[in-house]
Amino acid sequence: MHINDDRTEAQKKTHVVGVCGTDSFLSGWGAAQGGTSVACWACEPGERNRCESAVRSRSDMRRVRVVDLRDYRPGRDCAHFHIYVYDGQTFRQ
Repeated sequence: MHINDDRTEAQKKTHVVGVCGTDSFLSGWGAAQGGTSVACWACEPGERNRCESAVRSRSDMRRVRVVDLRDYRPGRDCAHFHIYVYDGQTFRQ
């Protein structure tokens, strides 16, 4: 599995909530060849609801779920896992 984590070392301690989804557009090719691509936006616990609403509004996200990034590991079919940082207003991918 290919993993990208955009959080700084400090953010890994504060941005522990992840709103993850299976990316229907990127799954199956590129870094996710042969599997799924899971995108996850890391946020602070107080931003969970706003972050979750933003991710759920994306048409390319399937199976959206909220996870604890301190111990979350994607399933075996995941070929690419990318953690982005939710900035409170928008999210980047």
